[in-house]
Order: sequence, then C-alpha cells, then structure tokens
Amino acid sequence: MLAASLFCLFNLFAQSYSTPVQNVLTARSQTKPRKLHGRFLQITDLHPDPFYLPGTSTSKACHRKIPKEEKKRAGYYGTPYSACDAPLTLTNYTLDFLAEHWTEDIDFVIWTGDNARHENDRKIPRTTNEIYELNGSIAKRMNEIFTTKGIPVVPSLGNNDIYPHNIFAPGPNRITNEFYKIWEAFIPFPYQQTFRRGAYFAVEVVPNALAVISLNTLYFYDANDAVGGCSYNEPNDPGNLQFTWLEDQLISYRERQMQVWITGHVPPSNYFPECYVRYVQLALKFQDTVVGHLYGHRNADHFFLIEAKDVKVTNDFPHVLKHDNLCDSLLDDFAQLPKSGRTDLDDYAVINVSPPVVPNPYLPTFRVFTYNITDVEDALADSSPIRQMNSLDSSRLRLEPLHRRKHRDNSSQCKEGMYRNSWKCQLQLEPPISINADAPSRTSRLWTPLGYAQYFIPDLKDNNKSHPPRFELEYTTLPASVILPEEGQNLTDFRYPIPLRNLPNSLREGKMKKKYFPYEMKDLTIGSWLDLARRLGDVKEKKLRNIFRQYMYLGGTE
Repeated sequence: MLAASLFCLFNLFAQSYSTPVQNVLTARSQTKPRKLHGRFLQITDLHPDPFYLPGTSTSKACHRKIPKEEKKRAGYYGTPYSACDAPLTLTNYTLDFLAEHWTEDIDFVIWTGDNARHENDRKIPRTTNEIYELNGSIAKRMNEIFTTKGIPVVPSLGNNDIYPHNIFAPGPNRITNEFYKIWEAFIPFPYQQTFRRGAYFAVEVVPNALAVISLNTLYFYDANDAVGGCSYNEPNDPGNLQFTWLEDQLISYRERQMQVWITGHVPPSNYFPECYVRYVQLALKFQDTVVGHLYGHRNADHFFLIEAKDVKVTNDFPHVLKHDNLCDSLLDDFAQLPKSGRTDLDDYAVINVSPPVVPNPYLPTFRVFTYNITDVEDALADSSPIRQMNSLDSSRLRLEPLHRRKHRDNSSQCKEGMYRNSWKCQLQLEPPISINADAPSRTSRLWTPLGYAQYFIPDLKDNNKSHPPRFELEYTTLPASVILPEEGQNLTDFRYPIPLRNLPNSLREGKMKKKYFPYEMKDLTIGSWLDLARRLGDVKEKKLRNIFRQYMYLGGTE
C-alpha cells in the first residue's frame, strides 16, 4: 500500500537523521451523485515535507534546532512568509477541507504539480523514492476524494516532482513509467502510450464538449539542461515533439467543436525562447478552441499576456517577465498596451498563474473557477453526458471562422542566417490564422470562464492543535452584483457562482464588502483581462495597483 510504504519510508528517514516525522496522509470517503455545476478547482504546489517539525528554526528549513525567538519557530500547520515547505498537517487539512466543502460543487480538478519538498536542506537530501512516495500518497488521496466520486482529476508534472529537480530527459524513461503507475487512475486509456513517452495527455472532463490538456512543461523549461529547447534544427527534441502532439490535439478538438483548457506546471514565462515562440503561435492560432491557460510554479498570484508581436522577427527573442521584480515588470508591460479602440484581440492570449498551497513564501491558497453552462439548461447526470450534450442544438456550439489574421511578412530578416532556422521565420511560412470573435475565449457563451474565487488561510502561524485553521475567501474576480440573487428573483432559476455555504457570513447577509471584489470583472474573456491590464498599467490607478501587489504576494513581499 502506498500509504503504508510512505509511513515506513518516513520512519526510515527519522532513524537515519534522528528527525521526528508526522503521520502519513489520511483518507476520507464520501458518496454523492454527480451533476454539472459550472465550477472546477485548481490546486498547485503542495510541497509536503515529512521532516517538518513544529517549533524548529525557520532558518533550518523547519527541520531542527529550537530558536530563542518565537517568531523564528516553525508553526504547527506551517510557517508563512518563510522558506519552509508544508507540514503534512497542512497537506492533510487542505485535502480534508476540499473533500468536506467542495466535492459537491465542482465538475473537475486541475492539479498543476510539485507534490514533493524542495531541495532546501543539504543535511536531509531528497531521494527519488521519497519523491515518488509523496506523489503516490497525494495521488491516492486525490483519487479517493475526487475520481472515485466521478470528478475527473488532471495532474501535471512539477519541476520538483523529479530527481534531480528540473532535469527531465526525453522519454520513455523511469520517470514517465513511475508517474504512469502513480497517475494511472487519472490518465484515459487512449493517452496511456503518449504519457509513457512524454508525460503529457488530455482528459475530456465533459465528454464531447470540454477537455483539459496537461502539458509536460519540463520539456519547455529553460532550467532543464537535458533537452534542446525546441530548436528548429532538432525536430526530435522532446519539446518539439510535444508541440506537434499539442497541435494535433487542438486540430482534433476544433473539428469536434470542443473547448480546451491548457494546463501545466511551469508557465510560458520560463520557457526556452524557441519553445516560447511555438507556444505563442499555437495559443493564438487556436484562440477559438482554447478557452484559457492555467499554471503554477511561480508561487505568486498573477496573470500575464502573450502577444502576436512576441513571434515577430527582431534582434532578440522577446521573453516576458525579464525584470527582477515580478509585480513592477507586469505593471510596466500592462502600461505598454494600446488603448481599447486600437487593440486587436486576435493578437492576445492570457496566462493565469495560481499561488500555491505551500506557505513558501506566502500563504496557502486554492482557486475555484466558475464557467458558463447556461446553455446546458439543466445539470448533466454522470451516466449520460454524451447523450445530453449531443441533444443540444448544434448551431449553438458551432463556431465558424469570421476572418483571417493578416500575414506578417518578415521575409527580409528571415533571409539572414541567424534567423533562417528559427521557429519565428519558419512559422511565417504557415497560412494565415483563422480567428473567431465569437469564440468562448472572446464572448460569454457556453464554456466561457466567468471568474474565480481564491481561498486562503490568513492566520496560519496562529493555528495549532487547539485552534485548527480554516480556508477563507480572499477575493473573487466576479462582480458583487452576481454573487447573490436579486430581490424577488426566482431562486430556482439562480445558479450561485460561489456556493452560498462557501461565502463569508457578511456576504451571505448581503453586505458586499469591497475587499472581496477588487476587480469586478464581468467574465474572464481575453477582452476583460485586457481591460483589467490597462487599468493596472495606469499610474493614476494607485489603489488598484496596490491591491494587485497585495494579492500577488498575499500580504507579503517578493
């Protein structure tokens, strides 16, 4: 049993390093019939640490020594704003909380990686077996909490889920084989061989309607020295092979008139330049099919834009988020956006990066997204989603291309040797891209993301055995006006974007406190994100910019 072997492994560690260990991750069970709710969970970067010991020094990775100052000691449920990873008490609490409060209200789970501790203590080095055991134990709980109840879980491989961290060689290899065993319950049969080759796959979370593609972003990650960085001259580079596979998947989903979420651990801001170019090209080419992009890894709450100009041939390869300070870098980028009337939405896609569960370096979080299911009329039963989806008026789902993006000619630069064999030049040879202004990524319709609610534990350091923590709503992108039904509205016709029981008491009582609604976005379409980015880029919007910074670092500093 994974849990039993995990317990034995942790005891072995304790004997080897004279370090007390915690109880293994515990399991619960629930049984509820499933229906489509129009919500899904994103959870990322749990980083459980079996060697975490409450009361020890934060300067020693919360593993040993008891400092004199209380503020330098590890907390029982974790130590926010530190370099310590998560105790198993926090990991267990988080999964228990989700099991108790959210399994009845979500349709699927996007789980974006890093389920092992960081390499932050030379005296207790990580091992391959420890990493696999931690991942296996959490996967077992995710399966028990969600998959066995009919809720698809779509995991992604994190850079700390392998040893040594960041380094992932072309597959098939031991890592792909081990994670195939660990994630077997999550990987659909048609993608099993693909996963064994490269650790990427796709799941139709609403059959014949909505899919999630889980990328192995380590093949794009600029810290992975075992790959070629998507060089055009290396067609068999694993990054290039994955992009070819991704494009084939998107073509197939487009032909089937489906919508897709693209997910992974490392966001495109950390890709090799050539991999970044390929990602941008596909994100824009399939803007009518890709409804959004979700990542983790950066441990800071933010979003950024990828743009058509990023694939133009210039003297260097543009790469987003180059500056040392993440927030200032983003605000500067937003300030460069053209005004609304001069913005071509065809040229943009939005990358959302979720903050982590691990309180390293901020506070534990998770997100619940709301998406549009108004055209589905009634919730879909588990037993018949395909039949009911096919019964819908197909004209309501069909998206015909409205116009084609103009061909951008960089032929003169592409004749030069330094550019000729780059993806930027080779992509110029492709035909113009079809664009659809009525796609769910652009207009609120079936499957369009409407908003998300972010939950956190604000007083983590104060929690202990006698005072357990509780996740609370930190903020939502949704406007206050849609949280509760209007006076006199028929409640049977109202679908709560955030379940009433998961709202703070003040909101349930109708007191719409502004702190919960910093952005008041009507939806999460590309245009709405661009509107928010322009506001954030305006130096006159000091209050909004400060709020953005506060949420990015969850009250801490970079």
